Amino acid sequence: MRRRPTCPVTRLLRGAQGLPEYDRGACPDHLLTRRQLRERCVSPGGHGPVAILRCARCRYTPQWSCTHRTRAYLYDLRLTRPKRVPTLAQEAALDKAMAARQTCPGPCGRRYYHCLPLKTLGSCLECHNGTPADPRTYITVAAPHELAA
Repeated sequence: MRRRPTCPVTRLLRGAQGLPEYDRGACPDHLLTRRQLRERCVSPGGHGPVAILRCARCRYTPQWSCTHRTRAYLYDLRLTRPKRVPTLAQEAALDKAMAARQTCPGPCGRRYYHCLPLKTLGSCLECHNGTPADPRTYITVAAPHELAA
């Protein structure tokens, strides 16, 4: 069994970072992590974190805090703003960029639902080594002569 590499943990006195710290399950309801903000479709709105959610290891050492990677910053829900809605031009630019990553430059020219390994293989697997592609993984486009009719 392989052990995960341990990340370095720096111990600090609690409150030394200048923000209030809460243990998991003990923070107020209006303080949320970035992931919880994303689920509610809001952004911090330019405001920084207002508190720190301590890692599970620090629960047993109430006088200490750490810079462990499992701690999280908490943002105030009352200061958040709705996420920006992209314009049609922005959505078109994103679709064009994704089309470049999903379209095979090889002879098949198919656009797949996933990004292709163009840096390593240079094409889809079917064009690279003949592995047949599942029809559910690419977008079927009508032939050019069918579109003109």
